[in-house]
Amino acid sequence: MKDTDIKRLLYAHLLCIFSIILSIFIPSFFLENFSILETHLTWLCICSVFVTAVNLILYLVVKSNTSSKRSSLSYKVTRFLKCCIYLLLSCFSFHVVFVLYGAPLIELVLETFLLAVILSTFTTVPCLCLLGPNFKAWLRVFSRNGVTSIWENSLQITTISSFIGTWLGAFPIPLDWGRPWQEWPISCTLGATFGYVAGLVISPLWIYWNRKKLTYKSN
Repeated sequence: MKDTDIKRLLYAHLLCIFSIILSIFIPSFFLENFSILETHLTWLCICSVFVTAVNLILYLVVKSNTSSKRSSLSYKVTRFLKCCIYLLLSCFSFHVVFVLYGAPLIELVLETFLLAVILSTFTTVPCLCLLGPNFKAWLRVFSRNGVTSIWENSLQITTISSFIGTWLGAFPIPLDWGRPWQEWPISCTLGATFGYVAGLVISPLWIYWNRKKLTYKSN
């Protein structure tokens, strides 16, 4: 494993973190009274757009050269449509899971769905950019010893940390502290964001620390 590959991974992750920071500060110049808490739903939409845009840019920069067949317009259109379907299915699936775990069924539907959107942004979007709409590849990456590159290793860590952050973010909601950030789903979205950022920071460091032990099989 080359140190240059780890550096590229680190720079890519720093760019993703920077996109979240931009989603916090840039809209405040254009939207009145913009803040993460007071205009939380607006921030969720903006953050999702920023992170998705950065992931798409990184995909275009990092992706390897494809064959002429895979460079055809029909292939790109089909792949794009499949990615959109996968993303929508991910959002609706997460929404159903949240409801099953206690989220309001009828009230705060938009809030719950936007939580599903931001979690899909942190998990499904990177999977689609790196692996494409290939469910078998997803199963391979998230199975034991299934990764074939440091990018897939990093994808494992950031995805799992995003899920853990969302789960931990639900703990303060039933407590009677009376804090504004305890309203549904603010603490969960903040937990997902912190989990995603933590994964972006931890994964390059973990890979660098274990670089001599890590071996990747060719796909």
